[in-house]
Amino acid sequence: AVAAAHRLAIVQDTFVLGISSEAERIADALITEKALPENSQEDALHIGIATSHGMDYLLTWNFKHINNAKKKLHVMQVIQNSGFTCPVLCSPEELGVES
Repeated sequence: AVAAAHRLAIVQDTFVLGISSEAERIADALITEKALPENSQEDALHIGIATSHGMDYLLTWNFKHINNAKKKLHVMQVIQNSGFTCPVLCSPEELGVES
């Protein structure tokens, strides 16, 4: 509970990015091109939202599908083929952010 409260305090002043048609298109491409499994639509949309809004980084503790060393290159290739620049996919610790 203490750690969760600390994380919430860190993101208290952040804003929520909206879902755009570009985000959905990127997410669909990530699934279609098998960069992410079919049952990972929410993870694909998470990446699509960050990408379509031009975020430099996507911080995540999701090591299964988003911050996965075996999947990152494929994710980046699909995003580049969609005409966008992939944000750096990393954990807060990798970026040096206290969690």
